[in-house]
Amino acid sequence: MFKTIFSMLSLVAAGALFFMYTQPTYDQVKAANAQISQYNEALNKAAELQQLKQSLLSKYNTFNPSDIERLQKLLPDHVDNVRLILDIDSVAGRRAMAIQNVVVSSSLTAKSSQTAIGTVSSSKQKYDSLTVRFTTQGTYDNFRGFLDDIQRSLRIVDLTSLSITRTSEGAGGSTAAPLYNYEVTMRTYWLK
Repeated sequence: MFKTIFSMLSLVAAGALFFMYTQPTYDQVKAANAQISQYNEALNKAAELQQLKQSLLSKYNTFNPSDIERLQKLLPDHVDNVRLILDIDSVAGRRAMAIQNVVVSSSLTAKSSQTAIGTVSSSKQKYDSLTVRFTTQGTYDNFRGFLDDIQRSLRIVDLTSLSITRTSEGAGGSTAAPLYNYEVTMRTYWLK
């Protein structure tokens, strides 16, 4: 009888030991193994990404630096208002014109992003734009040359508005070309 009671108590103690210590410890080990496998997957993915980064970096280093510089000028990855205005002024200076009353404003997407539709549509665009408005004065031929130079430049620029008013006859009287005031609005783009 003593053997039977001892066997039953040992069986109950073994069951209690299993449910109170062994099972929770086993569950913790399973959770730790699952977490370790997730970390190993993340490490493997990081190694793959590192290899991809090295591959892309080696391809990038094969490009001609002057071509990269031209691409940066074509579609820059940041806004540089001062550089843009200086570039436009240098193009105008080659045509004996000077830009004045420069006003730089942000794109329409920034203004429309206050609405729900604007927020959704502006977040999908990979580029943004900047509007530059200025005035200049000169002959019609000089202004046409200025626009041709802007068109031939690497920077993507859209002429969105142009207003022309005649100011006076040329300095030499009726034989000289007349001068005009030009109010120009241009839009340029950059990558976000």
